[in-house]
Amino acid sequence: MPITGRGWELFIQRTSAQDRRGRKRTIGSYQVFHDGAAVAELSGTAVETKGPGDNKVQGNGRRIEAGIYPIGTHDGLHYVTIGYLVSADPDQTPKPGFEVLHAGNRTEILVHPGHGFLASVGCINLTGQLRSADVDIPFIDSRDRVIAAINDLKTFCGSQFPHHNGQPVSNAFVVIDGEPL
Repeated sequence: MPITGRGWELFIQRTSAQDRRGRKRTIGSYQVFHDGAAVAELSGTAVETKGPGDNKVQGNGRRIEAGIYPIGTHDGLHYVTIGYLVSADPDQTPKPGFEVLHAGNRTEILVHPGHGFLASVGCINLTGQLRSADVDIPFIDSRDRVIAAINDLKTFCGSQFPHHNGQPVSNAFVVIDGEPL
């Protein structure tokens, strides 16, 4: 599923699955695009929970289906788009994140920082390269990548970016391709 070439797009190309002592995670690449042009400094590895993708059952512990999803600011207890803390401690909240909207029966699917093997029961963690299943997601790197994506989204949208959490972001999407098992 290619990008549309319109607006702000976070493109995730799923490529493989990794297993560590019975725990599974999905690995892919990510790239941010502005109206179809790649933003060089906003790329890396996207990490999700196991597949196959499923948007039908709430709380199923699986990744969402491949597709094109609008983005919203998030207003949660642990993650927010506006007003997050910048901390080296992964237990400090609220952490930065934004929401993937219209994922069928799935709600609160977020793009947020990860740490350890995987910090997701359906969400998307951004990070650098993970050479094997034995490599953990470094929290500070992941946090900084999510903040960079949020800041870029704010800049791209300008005055159209919401002033409050819990609002849709116009002309901004997550595009996911691939269903590796």
